[in-house]
Amino acid sequence: MKITGYAIKFGDNVDTDVILPGKYLVLMDPKELAKHAMKGLDPTFPDKAKKGVIVVGGKNFGCGSSREQAPLALKHAGVQCVLAESFARIFFRNAINIGLPVSECKGILAAVDNGDELTVDLEAGKIQNFSKKASFQVSKLPLFILEILLDGGLIENLRRRLNTK
Repeated sequence: MKITGYAIKFGDNVDTDVILPGKYLVLMDPKELAKHAMKGLDPTFPDKAKKGVIVVGGKNFGCGSSREQAPLALKHAGVQCVLAESFARIFFRNAINIGLPVSECKGILAAVDNGDELTVDLEAGKIQNFSKKASFQVSKLPLFILEILLDGGLIENLRRRLNTK
């Protein structure tokens, strides 16, 4: 599973309240949620993300409340992958469950600038930064998580597995 896009950087402790502010939790349509993604940090983010981006974060990305709508808003805004130094565990699993690729990579925040062109190979556990002609190792995801991501999320993965038995 290879993902290519341009980086949009954020710092440490990006919580779910800035990823998707609480007043938008009443929205049910993922496309509507997407219009408010990262509104707490960058109101122009949804326009930037439309072309398909890779979000790069620091430590503890996705901390705060356990709202599933936060990774859902990112995914539908055009985020193809989130790379961070570390993730809040519940955000990490919510992202996987809805089919948003996430991966931990130590040192990524310092190694990437806004607008850098990246390719993430989740199966090989590698990131290429074409803008800086550099490559990095990321935490390899277990096979069962890669299968969930390839299927587009946990529900789709379960449907596929139940239909093939």
